[in-house]
Amino acid sequence: MAVQTTTYALSGQRALVTGGSRGIGRSIALGLARCGANVAVNYRGAAEAAAEVVAAIKDHDRTAVAVQADVTDPKSVDRLLDAAESAIGPIDLLVNNAGIVRRSPFLDIAKEEWDAVLHTNLDGPFLVGQAVARRMVQRGIRGRIINVASTSSKDAGLNLTHYCVSKAGVSMLTKMMALELAGHGINVNEVNPGLIETDLTRGYLQNEANRQFRLSRIPMKRIGDPEEIVGAVLFLASHDARLMTGASVYVDGGVTIW
Repeated sequence: MAVQTTTYALSGQRALVTGGSRGIGRSIALGLARCGANVAVNYRGAAEAAAEVVAAIKDHDRTAVAVQADVTDPKSVDRLLDAAESAIGPIDLLVNNAGIVRRSPFLDIAKEEWDAVLHTNLDGPFLVGQAVARRMVQRGIRGRIINVASTSSKDAGLNLTHYCVSKAGVSMLTKMMALELAGHGINVNEVNPGLIETDLTRGYLQNEANRQFRLSRIPMKRIGDPEEIVGAVLFLASHDARLMTGASVYVDGGVTIW
């Protein structure tokens, strides 16, 4: 899909995008840069991909840095924020995007697999969100935090118990963060993508039966592109969304209509 030109006034904003090296995170990082933000791109293992995102951001004449960190480890999170702030300044916009998916029947989910999904998808947004919010409060920054959840926060999915539970947790985390941080002038919202074709879903969608089954449940009859999540994030990051907090925005082709 061609890159969209819709923009919001984010000039001078200092954004951190977790899981920003690929897929939805990559598109969000580039979208923020197009709107004038400087961006710290967090990655766990995809150093080359993260470097490519940073290079693309710099093509928009914005400051960018790639920072390796494990969002499930508090010490690693502190190092992430220190490195990001050293490069682009105090963070006033956080996009908690890092996530993983595993597919296993409920009866076959091992504790290790459960932990891997819950740690990344739920502990990560909690740890990074809390650490960033603490710094915002200390500095009097009236910032924005956007959590990337999923339609799986609302709808159960076969063989996705751990994933659905983690994303449901993110939705309640968003509400609680919004409630407790509102008095500090920090807005916390979430975007819930539907089925988007990324590295996380491509293998699953290569099975034509899987693809057709999922398409049959999407009123718009198509699978999304990462770029199609960006507009919702840009809106929530902008001044236009200043009265919104604790909100869930679904970008899903209508799948949650059912």
